[in-house]
Formats: sequence, C-alpha cells, structure tokens
Amino acid sequence: MLTAEVIKQHAKAMGADLVGIASIDRFEGAPIQQDPRQIMPEAKSVIAVAFRVNRGSLRGIEEGTFFSNYSAMGYGGITYLFMPLVVMNMARMIEDEGYEAIPYGHQSDWRAIDQEGNLQGISRPVVPGRAAPDVAVHLRIAAYLAGLGEIGYSKVFLTPQFGPRQRVGIIITEAELEPDPIYDGPQLCNRCMACVRECPGQAISATETVKVTLAGHEVEWGALDCTACDIAFRGGKVLTDPDHEPVYVDGGMYGQQIAASEITPFHKKPRNLYNTGQAVCGGRGCMRACMISLEARDVLENRFHEKFRRRKPWRVDWTTEPETEQPDGYISDTD
Repeated sequence: MLTAEVIKQHAKAMGADLVGIASIDRFEGAPIQQDPRQIMPEAKSVIAVAFRVNRGSLRGIEEGTFFSNYSAMGYGGITYLFMPLVVMNMARMIEDEGYEAIPYGHQSDWRAIDQEGNLQGISRPVVPGRAAPDVAVHLRIAAYLAGLGEIGYSKVFLTPQFGPRQRVGIIITEAELEPDPIYDGPQLCNRCMACVRECPGQAISATETVKVTLAGHEVEWGALDCTACDIAFRGGKVLTDPDHEPVYVDGGMYGQQIAASEITPFHKKPRNLYNTGQAVCGGRGCMRACMISLEARDVLENRFHEKFRRRKPWRVDWTTEPETEQPDGYISDTD
C-alpha cells in the first residue's frame, strides 16, 4: 500500500536527505506559471526531497583554491545528476502502484518566465487560460509547503538540519498522501543580515522586502536583484558608470570594462561542469555567511567538530585599480 511513510522510506533509501509532503490545496493562489496543477490538473500531492550540499564543498571557495568542487559536487552534480535519478526512481515506484507521477528537478532551461517571474516571450499557451510552456514550480516554496523548513531573508531555503546547504526537487502526483505540517520549529533566520552584508554583489536589499501568503502563512524575504547576483556569482561587479556598457568576457557578462583575468583568479573562463561552473562567489553571503551565523547560534542538527571559518576568507579584491599590474592583487586575504 502506498503511504506517506512508505514514500519517505524509499526516498531516503535512494539518497534523499529530507522528505516532506504537501497537499495540492496549499498551492492555492500560486501564479499560473508556477502552479503544479497547470502541469497535472488532477494532482493531489507534491513530494519535496532535499539533498544536502556538503559543507566541505564550500571549503575550496572559502580558501580560494578549489572552485570546481562546489560547482560540480555541491551544485550541478546534485541538480543534474543525483536529484534526477532519485525523483525519477520515486516516480517509477509511485506509478508501479497505479498513480501517475511527474519527476521534477531544476528543469529551467525552457521555462516561460525569467528569474523574477516575468514572461520571457519565448512561448505561448496551447489553449487560452492555460500557462505558457514551460511551467516553473517554485521549488523553495514547494519545500516550505511540504514542511521542510523556512525561507530565509536572502530567499534561500533553510532547514533545521543543514541551514542553507541543500537543493530541492519534487514529485507531483495524483496519489493522495498524508501531508506534513508547515514547519513550526525553532526560528532559523533571525534577520541577522549577514547575507546582506557579505553578498559581494549587494544583491539582497536591506530595506525592501517581498511578502507572500503561503497556505495561510505570511512569508517575507529581502528583495533580490537577480542581475547583480548573477554577475557577482561569476566574480564580476555591477557596473556603476552609466556611460559604460556591460562587457562580455568568454560568454559571460561582467559589470566592469576590464578583462576577467584582472578581477577573478582565472585568466580564462573554465568550461562548465554539469551545466554550471562559474561559482567564483560561492554563495559568500547567502550560503556561507548564513551557515556560519546559524552554526554560531547552534541551531542546526548537522554539527561539526570544528568551525567553518578558520582563516581570513578569500574574496575578489576590488581595491586595486584595474589598469595597474596585479600579479597577486586579485586575491585578498582581508575580510
């Protein structure tokens, strides 16, 4: 017999760290382009599965010595390899019991909306009143509705087990499963604003917020500048001179008119790993600073013998003028 407990046991046996279930009614009021019922009108449950990002996968970026590990093992490897295998096998198990199921990971390449929810104009509904293909279910909101944790001020999803260190996939199914309660445990995000202070792109507003109502609960996070985040993530900086246009270096946009080799540690942009590979920032604010703050408060279940930040962290050094020689100047050991 297919039950919520059976689902959870199988998900963890397949490699998921966390599993939660939301009833489909909790998605009432979702924007049409993010509503799982647009994909499966008969859906009754959404199963959220989370996969931890190893704390050690952030070590090389913290030290400025091993950037590809987070990109491959902590980001792309989970998103494009590990997670799809688990959600596909879970969907197979559910369909073996006679209930249709949709395995859903980070399938965003064809989505009809951009990072901020605006239609990109790349598709149109096949029938009036339906969503344009492809629908992009908000995975962090799905995880919240499935009771796995809360959404922090940075908009990053937080769990009591790992803080910001996980990625989420879902299975949409017509099987009616017992839902988990919305997370009501110890507060995780205490609005310490470490994410705001430490973000190299200043992408998270300290004053402007976004408020949404999810299953009757008001949830709020800081307004996120997705463009600034994207540039900083790859080691760039938002352009401040209005007379200059953004510069494209090796296919990526940087916010200053300088070569990539003058700012990032790389003289040439490396090839992507698992469709990613540009994590020069490595979530300095939204991931690492948040994790350090949560661990200092001792609110996470996944504990370690040693603190994460053991030396002054590496960062892209913007204190040196781009026109000058920088044999070692682009690596900073100052906090």
